[in-house]
Amino acid sequence: MSVEDDTIRREPTSAGLWGRNYRVGYWIAWLAVLGFLITAAVAFFGHSAASAAGTCGGGGESDYNGDGLRDTAIADPDATIGGKAGSGAVTVVYGGTTAASVQIQQDLAWVPGDAEGKAQFGRSLAHGDFNVDGCSDLVVGAPYKDVGTARDSGSVYVLFGAAGGLGTGQASVTYDQTGVTASQGPEAGDLFGFALTGGTTSTALPFLVIGSPGEDTTAGADAGLIHYLSGKPLTNVVVSQDSTGVWETAEANDRFGASLASTDRYFTVGSPGESISTAVFAGAIHVFRPSLNTSGIPEPVFGLGQTPDAPAGTDKDLSAEPYDRFGTSLAMAPHRISSEASALGAVLAVGVPGEDLGTLTDAGRVALYRVNPDKTVTRTLENLNQGGTEVEGDPAAGDFFGQQVAVVNTAPTQVATADTVKVAVGVPGNEASATAEHLDKGGVQILPFAADPGPTDVWLDPGWGIPGVPEHQMYVGASLAATPQALLVGVVNPSGDTPGSVYAFDWTVVSGGAPARTFAPGQDGLPAGGTAFGAVIR
Repeated sequence: MSVEDDTIRREPTSAGLWGRNYRVGYWIAWLAVLGFLITAAVAFFGHSAASAAGTCGGGGESDYNGDGLRDTAIADPDATIGGKAGSGAVTVVYGGTTAASVQIQQDLAWVPGDAEGKAQFGRSLAHGDFNVDGCSDLVVGAPYKDVGTARDSGSVYVLFGAAGGLGTGQASVTYDQTGVTASQGPEAGDLFGFALTGGTTSTALPFLVIGSPGEDTTAGADAGLIHYLSGKPLTNVVVSQDSTGVWETAEANDRFGASLASTDRYFTVGSPGESISTAVFAGAIHVFRPSLNTSGIPEPVFGLGQTPDAPAGTDKDLSAEPYDRFGTSLAMAPHRISSEASALGAVLAVGVPGEDLGTLTDAGRVALYRVNPDKTVTRTLENLNQGGTEVEGDPAAGDFFGQQVAVVNTAPTQVATADTVKVAVGVPGNEASATAEHLDKGGVQILPFAADPGPTDVWLDPGWGIPGVPEHQMYVGASLAATPQALLVGVVNPSGDTPGSVYAFDWTVVSGGAPARTFAPGQDGLPAGGTAFGAVIR
């Protein structure tokens, strides 16, 4: 990667947001998707630390020991391991009880590689049953890992689940751009593994998508590409914006692959650096089906960005503007409408945290879509922001509404309703008042995924649902994850001296409501220590 500005570099603490002069601090920059930064593993704990399940096969999408209970992976990519700052670690909580937990890092004998300073093991996470044994497997990205002499080329580790837990079954596998036979091989700044998604298709095919948004191609520096691995064993296909049928063409700084999301029928790739007309870093997204077509790549469904210029009489906020970063964050969930016998479509939330609302720079917004089985897209609500129709709160400059998004369908086999399909939006730059009290304390807004969000939205922030007291630069909303049971909120800059916490809120929570569970280092059996516990959750 040849870009040498401070928007994409190894030391994220000094990174700005896509080169603009609006800094909201380390954690927004660090968790933002590539231009404002560009980012086999589970602790050796033995059979006694995992569930006593005898075989795999009961567990669902994140059940690493096959006991029928969902497990939770919580990353601390900045953790110091063996004296090496930023090596990274991942804590896995089995079955939702913190008494059965384990910390994974690269100085463990069974985890491939060695701990490396600033590699950020855990910067991305995914799961899926890639060896088709009934137990979920954990995928850990370390996008700043050096491969040979290629600094920050990046590596990905598949840690296979087993009845005794991660690390007790099939040996872990390492992928880098040597291991998956990329067209150019490992190069400095590729950031292979900066984003991950995967799972099992509706036709029972395991798949894994790996983003390499710092990849330089013939189109220029940081054009980006993805690796699509599918089948048993996983075989690799390289996809870029120059691949047959993919919308738009590759250009320098597109950062194709900087964000990813998927269901069993679709996956979406973000290009937050995409230029639209003369608007640089306006952003774009690309939707694919996770099955190979006659061209040998996953089938392109559609691609879209914001319009170069909104037509007269329409909302100008939908125009592509410089540094909107449309596609910075993505989230998807299965979706069924009344005319379908099953969930043939998907809902898609797209974060646009750099959106200017009038004179409010970087206030941010979120666009909501439905991906239809006929390869069309329904624009559910393209301009979701604070201060909009029936949405609580007032937008402000530097809110970065949409820096992170999460979507859930709590009843995916049923016809979707506003009660079952919800979107959570991170607002990490939010202040407590117009006088900038508690600068960048952040917050999270939960809304129904509907054309009219209605008056049922929920607001959570420090001291109002999020435990603790509000302080400057907490950046709540920079780390989110959704399960059918709970919204998980990571607070990596909490008040006090703790290294971070994760709070699980029921989807029925009301504004200011308390979390149902708390995950914190050194509490309730979780390993102590760390630096940024909860920066990434899966």
